[in-house]
Amino acid sequence: MPKKIGPLDVYNMLPKTNCKECGEANCMAFAAKVVERILTVEKCSPLLQEKYRESLEKLRAMLRPPVKEVLLGSGDHVAKVGGKLVMFRHELRYTNPTLIAVDVNDEMPEADLVSRVKQIEGFEYRYIGKLLKLDAVAVRSTSQDPSRFGKAVEVVAKATGLPLILCALNPEVLENGLLAAQEKHPLIYAATKENWKDVGELALMYKSPLAVTTKGDLKLLKSLTNTLLRLGVEDLVLDPGTSFMEGLNDTINNLTQLRWSACREDDLLLGFPLMGAPLAVWTKGDEVPEVTKWKEAILASMLLIRYADILIMHSLDAWVLLPLTILRENIYTDPVKPTSVEAGLKTLGNPTENSPVMFTTNFALTYFTVTSDIESAKKDCYLIVVDTEGLSVESSVAGRKLTAEKIADTIKETGIKDKVRHRKLIIPGLAARLRGELEELTGWEVLVGPKDSSGIPKFLEEQGYT
Repeated sequence: MPKKIGPLDVYNMLPKTNCKECGEANCMAFAAKVVERILTVEKCSPLLQEKYRESLEKLRAMLRPPVKEVLLGSGDHVAKVGGKLVMFRHELRYTNPTLIAVDVNDEMPEADLVSRVKQIEGFEYRYIGKLLKLDAVAVRSTSQDPSRFGKAVEVVAKATGLPLILCALNPEVLENGLLAAQEKHPLIYAATKENWKDVGELALMYKSPLAVTTKGDLKLLKSLTNTLLRLGVEDLVLDPGTSFMEGLNDTINNLTQLRWSACREDDLLLGFPLMGAPLAVWTKGDEVPEVTKWKEAILASMLLIRYADILIMHSLDAWVLLPLTILRENIYTDPVKPTSVEAGLKTLGNPTENSPVMFTTNFALTYFTVTSDIESAKKDCYLIVVDTEGLSVESSVAGRKLTAEKIADTIKETGIKDKVRHRKLIIPGLAARLRGELEELTGWEVLVGPKDSSGIPKFLEEQGYT
């Protein structure tokens, strides 16, 4: 098991000048943030000097993530996969959210191909202030015709800027696709025990990352990885094979073993991003489509939880993809630090000097629920967001993160008294206990609003706000 790195390990290799050029108070504070992956060693200016080159290289090697980070795509659509630091998210946090790709194939008519690509590109859903989207297009060669595959890749490359995954086992077919998308820096899928040399040389020639696949044989996968690394291919993605129903247990176990080998055993030959292909459920072909989509959604969620860094999907149905993207968003948040928004004064709609003034906490889910309910009712108002370290109203009141003093201070800091003529503050019903003390501290009249933000529009109407 690799040694756990502490701040002192990093500090001992720093110049120890305490110059503060990194923005931290001293080198030890900087070392602590480097260990937490908040800062990189390159932020230390003295360390970049020639005389510290050896220390810099040793630090980079020490801080190397167990799972290598691999880039695919180009321009504004570069995607990072892998780069994982820990086996379990509670140990630190996960980095580089799982890339979700949806497939097209080279036997589709050009118009259908472009239409499907635009559907992939156009999928989006706003969730707690973030726009959830799909990340890549996987172009599959179902025709096994090199020229046809090249043409399909060309059409897709012109239709979207999203990263591409070129899927074929025939090296000649793959090369035609690479010629059509060489500026896109696509991921090549895939090298096998039969074609590894030819496909590996393609990866070197076109400087593209390469996926390696076997049918559940981890020893063979490791051997192929070693062989390709010796060939000179450095950016690899590992696919141990994806099965459902009777093969599901092996699929999950294989992904888990690969990630364990990288993070717990520091196995450099297996320390690469992992790929899963939920679209494998479509190979059966004799089921009702809705049942297959349901299976694909279930399999994708399992692979996402069990360490897959790339997923290739087939279904474009919102009911399949939306839960998956929301699950991904929740897995890739910091488990120690609640999702929060910036505190301060927010304006909803076009408030005037007579508009209502309310407050809420900076817990992202609370904030976006409140603003959504207010905006959907087309109510103009001022909303004061109080910093509660990302806690909800009820939790922050109980934990003394939301107090009358803090609310009073925030009111002063926002300058809201200069924006409205009245002195009325509407507070959440779950913070009702703070009413009396808040009135004493601010001199404002405090109105206790509903406990649930869905009741705000009706409450405002009852108070005479239109």
